[in-house]
Amino acid sequence: MPAGRPTKYDKKFCKTVVELMKDGCSITEVAAEIGITKETIYRWKERYQEFSDAINVGTQLSEAWWERQGRLGLWADSNQATKKINYNGWYMNMRNRFGWRDKTETDLNHSGQVKTEVTFADRDEID
Repeated sequence: MPAGRPTKYDKKFCKTVVELMKDGCSITEVAAEIGITKETIYRWKERYQEFSDAINVGTQLSEAWWERQGRLGLWADSNQATKKINYNGWYMNMRNRFGWRDKTETDLNHSGQVKTEVTFADRDEID
């Protein structure tokens, strides 16, 4: 029998994770709601497969929620009930939380001309 405190882990936390993250919550917010540290979240993710799956699904749902906010905010008009999004704040959130990055490509051709193109790169292209 292992020494130390018994774990607070409960399978019910998997549902809590998904429910919170589908509304855009972060891992930090989930940990605070459950009453544990982020480190415990990551430990449970390694130890319990169902919890790891819930975190993975929750992260995807959270990113989708934030993407939707950005998409809807782009079309918001000051005359509408929806507030216009603070694009810089939204974009920094996406970069910091979900690994979004700008991708810069430089093409040096034989004529000596430099062509630089900046495009948005999805985080899957970075890995």
